Amino acid sequence: MQILMFTEMANSSLQVYGALFIFLVTYAFIISEKISRAIVALLGALAMIMLGIVELESALFEYVEWGTIVLLIGMMILVTIANQSGLFEYIAIRAAKRTKGDPIKILILLSCLTAFGSAFLDNVTTVLLIVPITFSITKVLKIKPFPFLLAEVLFANIGGTATLIGDPPNIMIGAANPHLTFNAFLWNLAPIIVLITVVTIGILYFLFRKQLHVEPENQQKLMEIDENSYIISRKLVLRSSIVLISTIALFILHPLLSQIGIQLEAPAIAMLGATVLMLLTIENNHQLEEVFARIEWTTIFFFAGLFILVGGIQEVGIIRYLAEQTITLTGGDIETTATAVLWLSGIASATIDNIPFVATMIPLINDVATGIGLSPDSPQVDVLWWSLSLGACLGGNGTLIGASANVIVAGLATRQGEKFTYGRFLLYGAPITIVTLILSQLYLWIRYY
Repeated sequence: MQILMFTEMANSSLQVYGALFIFLVTYAFIISEKISRAIVALLGALAMIMLGIVELESALFEYVEWGTIVLLIGMMILVTIANQSGLFEYIAIRAAKRTKGDPIKILILLSCLTAFGSAFLDNVTTVLLIVPITFSITKVLKIKPFPFLLAEVLFANIGGTATLIGDPPNIMIGAANPHLTFNAFLWNLAPIIVLITVVTIGILYFLFRKQLHVEPENQQKLMEIDENSYIISRKLVLRSSIVLISTIALFILHPLLSQIGIQLEAPAIAMLGATVLMLLTIENNHQLEEVFARIEWTTIFFFAGLFILVGGIQEVGIIRYLAEQTITLTGGDIETTATAVLWLSGIASATIDNIPFVATMIPLINDVATGIGLSPDSPQVDVLWWSLSLGACLGGNGTLIGASANVIVAGLATRQGEKFTYGRFLLYGAPITIVTLILSQLYLWIRYY
């Protein structure tokens, strides 16, 4: 019996070290960008499965977030078809003309649109709608798109923090705490997000002010462009617009629909919109194959591999151990625990997917509340939930793989020939993330402590 127990403990230790080794090596190759991110992530995932750290069934049906993948595919199809009509070019020219071709005003406009959109839509949906417009504007003005793409990644994650439906961690926190309503998230998180938005725009202006310069002749060319000339098919524009607007409306109305018994989740909404638009616009198999060929399959497979990879270190208890140790060190003090949760969430979410991390933290925070004699839904404990939300959502800006929106934008940029590497993003994303976490910490101290 003792031999059996010893063998099980030894096997368990080997799995922990094996999972950690695979994760770190895979992560190192992702950072180096010597090999495709998708291939590296898939190899890491296969290693987790082949070594028995994660069972194949668990990998496919427990750890791979199929909802996220279906959402991605649905929105990619929608955007691809809409893009063929010239709709995004039309919107881009109209928007750029309103700013007189001023790149600084365009940066602020796109940043605010992304932040606002992400507060009410999925972050991935928002960037899939904004990025094509961005490329159209930068091509006309002949300026580098990187500052604009970086801003859109940052504000997709920042804006999504402000509401209950803006980011998956918030949805999970809200589901675990029914007393934290949509208005509660808005009242407690929107003020700091507005401040962070203003500060981040200021930082981006300081960093890129010399690059945000457009030649007068290019501005003049922009003002002379007839945006209507970009419309390839008015029929396609009309149908694409109706389906896109309807899909976005369903995203926004999703919470209300759930209350009246209509269970239409975000992935189903995206795929419904994609299917309806294909039905209205696709006339033969060749057109259908062209649409499917434009889906960012590299990004899709990267996500699948990354989900399994993170599932491996979750399976052996590494994420839970780190969370438990951090909370144990705080001694149950609410203020100290809130600080620890904020920074642990911020750091962890920059390196691993924030969904399994938040799933691990929710029961731990409940345990901490119970341990100090408080109910998880008591007002004193709410600061822990706000700390978890701020850390998990804002931490996604720390690295290129910190959030889904980051990877999507990087994939779209690569297809357009724009250099959007792990290192280049880290150079700007990590410092800005630290600034936003410091602002969040000050906000928590001033408002709740």
